[in-house]
Amino acid sequence: MRVLLVVNPHARRGRVLGDDVRRRLALHGVETVETASSPQGLDAIVVAGGDGTFARAIGRGLTLGLPMGLVPLGTFNDLARTLDIPADIDGACATIAQRRTRAIDVARVNSAYYVSEASIGVSSRLTRLQKTRDKQRFGLLAVLASALAAVKYLQPFHAEVAYEDARVNLRTVQLTIANSNHFGGVITVEGAAVDDGWLDLYSVEIDGPRSVLALMSAVLAGRPRAAQNVRTIRSAAFSVSTRRPRAIVADGEPAGKTPARFELIRGALRVFAPDGAPSD
Repeated sequence: MRVLLVVNPHARRGRVLGDDVRRRLALHGVETVETASSPQGLDAIVVAGGDGTFARAIGRGLTLGLPMGLVPLGTFNDLARTLDIPADIDGACATIAQRRTRAIDVARVNSAYYVSEASIGVSSRLTRLQKTRDKQRFGLLAVLASALAAVKYLQPFHAEVAYEDARVNLRTVQLTIANSNHFGGVITVEGAAVDDGWLDLYSVEIDGPRSVLALMSAVLAGRPRAAQNVRTIRSAAFSVSTRRPRAIVADGEPAGKTPARFELIRGALRVFAPDGAPSD
């Protein structure tokens, strides 16, 4: 098995553990190359990094028509949680070597692909406040510190959302368009999946400290849909416009600004996963 290996040196553990990933893959019979202009001679693309690194490589995977593997080296590793990919390097490499794949949906906004979620509002501000060097050194603590700094930007904004034959006006502090049941590092949603053919829009409509506490309780309980101040809409595509352009972040990476269209490509990407079917 021969793969194109994409290692993110800026991921929290990428620079330190990149050589270990190469060694572990080799032990499992996987040959790695790190430059390739065509799919000839390649069996897959393997990403060693976090969700953002994987998202940046999706376009290449779709263009080359190759399955993708993931060795999770990021802070949250939402996709690895979604696919039950082992958190340890050897386990993740063994999963790739087994060549069992499953097809998942891919979402796209402003020509940027993602698999977990895209957001407008306070979370995009949070992403801009995070510093790569702090995440490398402090991990989750650095993210929590950025979250506290982002609280002062918790200001509602107006958004118009169009989907199917409907249109709705929202006053929200956060819009999330999710493709998965795991996102944001701590959020798990029942009744959603990365291969269900749907995008789920969540509008967080905070109106005071009590609603913040209610939302946090629902999130920690794994039931964000049940929070009274969270509006949810399910569709295969959304068009979002705001009174002024607002930044969009997709799987932790900048993805342009509003107005924007979020759309789903069903079953577009094959990924290596423990519960996948044997590949050719």
